[in-house]
Amino acid sequence: MDSARGYDDLRQDDDPTEGGVGEAHAPVGSDERRMQVRAYNHWVSLLRGRAYPAIEDLEPESIADFGPHSVLLDFSAGVEDPAIQFIGRALREECAVDQSIARISDVPSRSLLSRLTDHYLQIIANRAPIGFEAEFTGTRGHNTMYRGILMPFSSDAQSIDYIYGVINWKELVAADDQAGLDAELAAAIRAPRHDPLPGGVWADGPCAAAPVPEPEVAPTTLDDLLAAARDSAAAARVARLRSHAALYRALGRAHDVALAAAADPARLEELLAAADIRVQARAPMTAIAKLVFGVDHDKTRLTEAATVLAWAQRTGIGAGALAHALERAEGGIKGIVASERALRQPEADDAPALPLAERAPLAELAIDSGLDEGAAVVLLGRATATGIVVVGTVGDDAKLAAQVLRRLH
Repeated sequence: MDSARGYDDLRQDDDPTEGGVGEAHAPVGSDERRMQVRAYNHWVSLLRGRAYPAIEDLEPESIADFGPHSVLLDFSAGVEDPAIQFIGRALREECAVDQSIARISDVPSRSLLSRLTDHYLQIIANRAPIGFEAEFTGTRGHNTMYRGILMPFSSDAQSIDYIYGVINWKELVAADDQAGLDAELAAAIRAPRHDPLPGGVWADGPCAAAPVPEPEVAPTTLDDLLAAARDSAAAARVARLRSHAALYRALGRAHDVALAAAADPARLEELLAAADIRVQARAPMTAIAKLVFGVDHDKTRLTEAATVLAWAQRTGIGAGALAHALERAEGGIKGIVASERALRQPEADDAPALPLAERAPLAELAIDSGLDEGAAVVLLGRATATGIVVVGTVGDDAKLAAQVLRRLH
């Protein structure tokens, strides 16, 4: 059966058949238990003083540890048949499902995925993470022990409209094989243990001391940084409600690529040549943006990304710090782009611009503009070897005329 409990409740069920779905309860090994603890600690690390972690802070596709064993449920449109936003690779393979699984109603019965999704309503009732473990016979006829955890997430910091679940499993062997293994195990446990299990792991909670995160291997070479940035860029392109967090992470890693490229220009030149990307002297960060996000990415988004990277370079933001800087920046990406564009505009002199009527003529052209004498008209021309060829006139835009007049001051 399934035994479900909150993470602050370590008691075992007195009745092994109460409230279950007909399977026998079986303890799960320490490796499986530790995966759920790491998932829970990750959930705690995302709380940041809130009742529930924000869904935009969760990126299951980028969690190498337990992401492949996870599923993300979205019931922002209702609890009757929640949508499935993400299914990890290992879980898809074990359950023989693909990306066509879009809702809980699509989940095959008596699959591991169904073991995980069967408990989602308990999250709403308990308003806290729920852990569970059991043994069941799957669709392939194999007895399987599993352990899972479901954790609530929110899009508005108040209501639970997403649930992230992590599950691990282990298939049981046949009876004859099990007897042999039991004999070997009995002999092995007579020896003194040197790896005692940590105590009280399920008692961790939002008020407990912050867990020490497991060390991650950080990429150091330009190629490694570029690969990581491209992965984040791909995730940002497909992300929906999590788009801001995903995009900030992708831009942060793109900035790391730019910093590494400055230290290894020869390798950068090789990468740009392989991707058929040319560097523009007036916008060098555009090449980095194309290298990370792809040359086929939306031109407006590429321009914004390049502007953000230029801003990060101009303000001296260090490696690994851009994503957090974007979270704190007023107006986010749009605000940064607007401020950077304003910096590129020439500053207007405090003195008023010389009136149009008082300016000395450079030349007079016999063109019928259709305007009253003295009216402002802007000419668009093309330079030639001997002068300027006028190709058009704009005489009905006072704002444009005023801007040009200020530039001539």
